[in-house]
Amino acid sequence: MKSMPLCLIEDDEIMGESLQDRFQLEGFEVEWLRTRASGQAALAKQKYGAVVSDIRLPDGDGGELFLELKGKMADPPPFLFITGNGTIDRAVALLKAGAADYVTKPFDLDRLVQKVREIMRPAAETAYPAATGELGVSAAMQRVEQSLPRLARHASALLITGESGTGKEHVAQLFHVFARDEERCPFVAVNCAALPEGLMEAELFGYEKGAFTGAARTKKGLLEQADCGTLFLDEIGEMSLPMQSKLLRAIQDRRITRIGSDTSIPVGFRLVCATHCDLKGMVAQGSFREDLYYRINVIHVRVPPLRERPEDILHFLRRFLDEFRRDHGGERRVLDTRAERVLLEYSWPGNLRELKNCVERACILALDGVLGAEAFFEEGVALLPADAAGPTLAEHMAQVERDYLLRALAHSGNHMGNTARELGISRKNLWEKMRKLGMHADVSGDDREDA
Repeated sequence: MKSMPLCLIEDDEIMGESLQDRFQLEGFEVEWLRTRASGQAALAKQKYGAVVSDIRLPDGDGGELFLELKGKMADPPPFLFITGNGTIDRAVALLKAGAADYVTKPFDLDRLVQKVREIMRPAAETAYPAATGELGVSAAMQRVEQSLPRLARHASALLITGESGTGKEHVAQLFHVFARDEERCPFVAVNCAALPEGLMEAELFGYEKGAFTGAARTKKGLLEQADCGTLFLDEIGEMSLPMQSKLLRAIQDRRITRIGSDTSIPVGFRLVCATHCDLKGMVAQGSFREDLYYRINVIHVRVPPLRERPEDILHFLRRFLDEFRRDHGGERRVLDTRAERVLLEYSWPGNLRELKNCVERACILALDGVLGAEAFFEEGVALLPADAAGPTLAEHMAQVERDYLLRALAHSGNHMGNTARELGISRKNLWEKMRKLGMHADVSGDDREDA
């Protein structure tokens, strides 16, 4: 399953280049063509989510191309026409004939982009969703999330690295959601560090009944269970060299043999591996196979520790508070001013896993709905002194506004136009607020023409 590109047919070089750049900045995959003939050839070979075409083309009428396609195709892509004053009547006639929409020159570029989004919406429902903030609102995690649909279309193997507790399995799960062809395709996860060496082969490859003492029935291995889906091998750096060799053979041959069987079984899965270890260093030391390293390291995704993305601390804290209230009931809990500063300045060596545990601890120990800093940590953890100077009102309000804008941007997939509409302000006003708050560098994958 992949998102369909946008076909742009425009002869004017300046307008065509401007439209192509803007659509690409808005996240569209664009194919820019300049003639009716090239558009006709492309539309015969490729499926498009929509077509934006000038009516007047150097070798004919863009409207005739639409009418021709409508007569030949059962489900032609929606057409949006660009027209000048002299061809408005023609555009209206095409609209009556089934075209999706039209704009007249000179047109509002924001409005054109919005119209294209609206007519592409049915196609986009079968495409990949935009970033949602599932992995965080920081620029680093937004980039990771936004890269996953593209990686899912092309990559058969993914290596995720990062400290323990950073959320590597969540990245793998989201990759699987984008990559799977059907709901039935499974996500199979195994922690290599948690499996004893003597059981790992049986768990990964399966076994036949009677293959060894205790094998009372035939069992499919995890590689076989992951067929057509995603196999997630967490902490692959903990796998022994003999098991690395067997795993490499299975990846290369795409076949496995259960213990106690002579019959090989074909398997097909996407492989996602994760580790907190330096695999390249382990290769140099001889504790990790070099050929396996290059097999699993087709695409490398680094998940930064929480201390490198402080914007995500309060984002996930709120999420964990909401999850606790949903699971256990009770009143809504909020932080006092000092607790917020303490949590933002703490280094979080255990990353998201530690943050979630601290939130649960605070919710359990809290006597009322206001959570103080001490509720989150055990004794002995160095915290910000109680009499430490807090932020000024202006600093506090700036942080609140910045945090709110980060959440809004994450909700819209870092799309500036949609974020501005959601907030009820203009795009220019949004850019000005972000500049004032020092946020302009955090936005990626969106247009900066107003910056």
